[in-house]
Amino acid sequence: MGRRSGHPIHGWLIIDKPSGLTSAAVIAIVRRLTGAAKAGHCGTLDPLATGVLPVALGEATKTVAYVMDGSKTYVFTVRWGEKRNTDDCEGVVTAVSEVRPEAAAIEAVLPRFTGVIEQIPPDFSAVKVGGRRAYALARSDEAVTLQSREGLIEEIALADQPDADHATFRVRSGKGVYMRSLARDIAEALGTLGHVSALRRLSVGPFAEDQALALADAREMDPEAILAQHLLPISTALAGVPAVSLTETEARRLQHGQAIASLPVASRSRADGLCRDAVVYATSAGRPVALAQIKGSEIRPLRVLNV
Repeated sequence: MGRRSGHPIHGWLIIDKPSGLTSAAVIAIVRRLTGAAKAGHCGTLDPLATGVLPVALGEATKTVAYVMDGSKTYVFTVRWGEKRNTDDCEGVVTAVSEVRPEAAAIEAVLPRFTGVIEQIPPDFSAVKVGGRRAYALARSDEAVTLQSREGLIEEIALADQPDADHATFRVRSGKGVYMRSLARDIAEALGTLGHVSALRRLSVGPFAEDQALALADAREMDPEAILAQHLLPISTALAGVPAVSLTETEARRLQHGQAIASLPVASRSRADGLCRDAVVYATSAGRPVALAQIKGSEIRPLRVLNV
């Protein structure tokens, strides 16, 4: 296999994704604009959706899971009275209803959608069914039967009701919650039909829209300016992970896959959370070294960061 082309750029770029592009397309554009050898993203946004798409470059891709585990904030608008096969406005209308819920009725059902809930993903989703993506089956008019799954809604509120046909909601959720399913299910609870007509993500884990660079603006910038002004360090994704400082000798051992003694590291660390089995972010002289785990009297490497 040949060497990956591009430059070894490490860190996070927070992109404000425009509507009409897939998340994969945004990654390809970011790689082209920056010349980065490696890139990935946190949390796919549908083509319809806009907002925060954290892009991990280089060794930051090894910290994606820590961002994915964080809360996400969305604002979405439901169009009442129409069911669509994609559960958003890009699909085909499959049923209609004359029912238009009042604000009081909407707010009355929202407690049902707070806390741990059960939801069935949209037929047009990336969930695998028998080894194939659900959206591929749906596009081929093949039957799609998806299983209900748990998700956490930390907070949901009716933010606006601009007219009888629409209502806008603000949601803070855990990972794996589909806003399209949430819109569909709220409508059903109200005795009507509905789909998402607009969707914007405001935050993902530690990243928020005030950090996001509009893709259109990035396209007008020099690569050096993009990175100088907007590249965030790998550690930004690890705000909830205790940081420990290593000597150069300890760092070399950990980066070669060898365990190191935990007591000397803990004795000079002020970090909270250094308990058994805790995951820690190890650095040496400010340089990222590894994600590691405390196991008894040792610290063992989980993901080495080659920066």
